[in-house]
Amino acid sequence: MNCNNMSGWIKRDLRYNWHPFTQMKDHETLPPVLVEKAKGVKLFDEKGKFYYDTVSSWWCNVHGHCHPKIIAAVKSQIKKLDHVMFAGFTHKKAVELAEKLISIAPKGLARVFYSDDGSTAVETALKMSFQYWKNRGVRTKEKFVCLELGYHGDTAGAMSVSEVDVFNKLFKPLFFRSFSAPTPYCYRCPMKKERVSCSIDCIKPLEVLLKRRSKEISALIMEPIVLAAGGMIIYPHEYLKRAAQLCKKYNVHLILDEVATGFGRTGKMFACEWAKVSPDFLCLSKGITSGTLPFAATLTTEKVFMAFHADYEKRKSFYHGHTYTANPIGCAAALASLKLFRQEKTLQKAKKLSGLLKKGLSRLRSLPFVGDVRCKGLIGAVELVRDKTAKTPFAFEDRIGQRIYKEGLKHGLILRPIGNVVYLYLPLSTRESELKDILKRMYKVLSSVSSGTQK
Repeated sequence: MNCNNMSGWIKRDLRYNWHPFTQMKDHETLPPVLVEKAKGVKLFDEKGKFYYDTVSSWWCNVHGHCHPKIIAAVKSQIKKLDHVMFAGFTHKKAVELAEKLISIAPKGLARVFYSDDGSTAVETALKMSFQYWKNRGVRTKEKFVCLELGYHGDTAGAMSVSEVDVFNKLFKPLFFRSFSAPTPYCYRCPMKKERVSCSIDCIKPLEVLLKRRSKEISALIMEPIVLAAGGMIIYPHEYLKRAAQLCKKYNVHLILDEVATGFGRTGKMFACEWAKVSPDFLCLSKGITSGTLPFAATLTTEKVFMAFHADYEKRKSFYHGHTYTANPIGCAAALASLKLFRQEKTLQKAKKLSGLLKKGLSRLRSLPFVGDVRCKGLIGAVELVRDKTAKTPFAFEDRIGQRIYKEGLKHGLILRPIGNVVYLYLPLSTRESELKDILKRMYKVLSSVSSGTQK
């Protein structure tokens, strides 16, 4: 698109704004979409054209855009109390939300620490785990373990326990040292096994690491069941269950990052429920307010909390916080979102759609560049390869993702691939008719791009 054809708003945006995860030079030929309004699972641009928000606006939207009950809750709260610092003060919505989160969280979690976003929820858990051992008099447990394709945010601490090089390779000199274990990636098994015959052999390197270095390790951090930014890698429940058992065996905290997977995305309120696992720390954000406002929470156990509970002179306080911790409007939005799960039977409706999604994505296996199709709840992923037999990925220079993104916009779809993985991260409010239309359009998009790769 020629710059002269851009609207005044787009020109002003590109004059002043710097967009995330974006090579801004690309906008010279592919300017950003100016979104005028949103409703349900659709975004509308300035000309009235709609786009299906198939990525839930970066995995946040749960109940559809501009849900009237969440809007009403925000309006009601802002008239009473907009913000108050959470050090030395509290408010009713923060109390109600903490009670509600603990009531639906895995058994054993008892305390809530609020923050602003996924990265800060993770940073909170890392620092709590680290200081817990210090407060208990254990000086050696200062390292963390993550999965090789795990991703936990963009702040320095979160990047230190993330192994997605494309996001953080440049910043590695800033990281603290951590250990990593192979990712349970069934399509590209690190142990060269087939899922139908393996015994979760990929857990063995983690077991060896914990056995040898447990005196140094504070916690294992991982995303349960789905590694989102790593490529929507869906792994067996058994791996998570066994990882949790190993943490208990070797006295290492388990931090579960449910920033992306929480609040119904995988078919359960929290993904760790699939393996009946209860962690020491649970990190939540994104869908907690259904994308209405930035908000996050880190849940932990009473045992962890009590390690910080002492006379002030003993210096065991958790010196960590954020300006907008427990913002009343954010709390109100989160409470309204959680209430909708019950009122609208959100999980039950999403379960019915999951089968349709899986069936629709399976149709894509016939395309020559589709190597793998995976699905969990309303998360679906298609991994593209240059050669199916060898599972050869497309090169970075091929920019297959950008080609799909551009073609998707033509068909009213927001498809923003992660490398060679095209995915759907659908709002749980998506209707059956909308899902069928999305799948139909997606097939056209991938068919068109696939034919281009065969020339």
